[in-house]
Amino acid sequence: MKDDIIAPAATTLSALFRERVKRTPQNIAYRYFDKDNKVWQSLTWADMSAHVAQWQTTLAQENLVPGDKVAIMLPNSPEWVMFDQAALGLGLVTVPLYLDDRADNVAYIITEAEVKFLLLGSATQWKRLYPVRDELSALTRIVSVQPFDDKDFEDARLINLDTWLSNSKEVNTPRVEECSPKSLASIVYTSGTTGRPKGVMLSHHNILSNAQATSQCTYFGVEDLFLSFLPLSHTFERTGGYYLPMVVGATVAYARSIPQLGVDLTTLCPTILVSVPRIYEQVYAKIQNQLTKKSWLARTLFGMAINVGWRHFEYRQKRAGWHPKLLLWPLLRRLVATPVLNKLGGRLRFAISGGAALSPTIAKLFIALGLDLLQGYGLTETSPVISVNRPEDNVPKSIGLTLPEIDIKIGENDELLTKSPYIMMGYWKNPTATRQMIDEEGWLHTGDKAYQDEQGHLYITGRIKEIIVMGNGEKVPPADMEITLCTEPLFEQVMVIGEGKPFLGALIVLNAEQWQEFAKKLNINPDQSASLQIKPVHQEILTRISKHIKGFPGYAQIRRVSLSLESWTPDSGLLTPTMKMKRPKILEHYAVEIEQMYKGY
Repeated sequence: MKDDIIAPAATTLSALFRERVKRTPQNIAYRYFDKDNKVWQSLTWADMSAHVAQWQTTLAQENLVPGDKVAIMLPNSPEWVMFDQAALGLGLVTVPLYLDDRADNVAYIITEAEVKFLLLGSATQWKRLYPVRDELSALTRIVSVQPFDDKDFEDARLINLDTWLSNSKEVNTPRVEECSPKSLASIVYTSGTTGRPKGVMLSHHNILSNAQATSQCTYFGVEDLFLSFLPLSHTFERTGGYYLPMVVGATVAYARSIPQLGVDLTTLCPTILVSVPRIYEQVYAKIQNQLTKKSWLARTLFGMAINVGWRHFEYRQKRAGWHPKLLLWPLLRRLVATPVLNKLGGRLRFAISGGAALSPTIAKLFIALGLDLLQGYGLTETSPVISVNRPEDNVPKSIGLTLPEIDIKIGENDELLTKSPYIMMGYWKNPTATRQMIDEEGWLHTGDKAYQDEQGHLYITGRIKEIIVMGNGEKVPPADMEITLCTEPLFEQVMVIGEGKPFLGALIVLNAEQWQEFAKKLNINPDQSASLQIKPVHQEILTRISKHIKGFPGYAQIRRVSLSLESWTPDSGLLTPTMKMKRPKILEHYAVEIEQMYKGY
């Protein structure tokens, strides 16, 4: 059943929550794993309303006023939603934080965003932040969801959630601080070009209208079950895995962890999966690995299933005519496709991939097996969805069709420009960066090169500015890191890599003279080329790297390196005449080394 909440029924995120509770109070809103009792538990929308009211009553006693900033540093959970809705209903501005971010980066965000209240998941987060507690002077209250009583980490502002909530009155209905849809709802920090993240200011209208528009792209119903595992601090998950299900009235189940994702899929049997390419890459790799252990017949059947399944997909999309081989599809689906899809729960209607580019090869495999895998595109600055493929009009190599109310045009250097109600209010305390991103006519410059076909499908062909989009969707400006790393005397030239990969790596040309000294200190023969591959050398190099890039976000860490003494020059074709790196050429030159760097991942 379709039960979308669209304007004017709700024009703010807190109004969206109230309307959902009103429409479907007894429907299951969230499922989560109870670690103490080792069972999956459920909360209805009415249950959530009561919890939000309790949180809100207590939060209202913290001497906060509308517009004040409060931060969330929790794993995905119903508590994340409770706090977010409690804060939004009071007119507060939420600032999501990554669980594994470095303490100094968290301190920077809390200080710059003027955060007054911090909600933590457990002692783990507080122990990580404790060394920088003096930099968190703006905080007046810190609440830990998990009980925490360690005398070595005491702080007068720190209190456990149960104790904090015990101060609340018996209230069952959340209060609402009426605010304008155009008022600031959240500041989401994303990578900046100076190594420090920038705060993207998103209004209630930005986020809500984007979720509502996304709900119109295909059928979502109250019977759907979303599986949430990407961090809610990521705008892709927050809009697509939190507000969108609320708009359509679907249930959200919170996966226990990425390592347990396979079990959770088969236990919960979701109908909708929202993910970055990395998850699909991992499943793809597992399938390929298992195929190598199968018999010749099994491998042949699998190949036939992919071939026929893809033809069946193209036929359904009306891009190919009927063919006699399609008669084999029911049999191949039963023998090959269904067993594979059953490992994803067996009920997936479609899966969405965003945050980074999805390999066409991987997309083809899942689609050929009968899973509607839809690639989309967006930016944190656009709340975030700009375009997405539709099940009935899916071109896997494209990033799909634009959402309603989005205007796009191809600008100078083939850059994709967009204008819509979803565009951010600007960067927090950074008008210069805002003007660089959004021009005087209101066009947001994505930095991506693109073109649009006659049917309206968009295709990304490259980037205006060199930005690495990792497999988890995080964006890293490599030039800033490279400049920083080249301050290390041992490093003559550096190129950071990791496009679509699970972590960052670096191609490093060592200074020959410094290498001699470096190797001797490690009792290694510097004249043997094999010395560049020795583990202790790499460990020491990585230690030096980490010291240089400690000012960058926690996810922007380099975990593997490839070392060389061969300088990049214009004569070798790896540098321009003005000594700028030709990144595609360098990647091609080191293809073997890069493949080895990421082998096994």
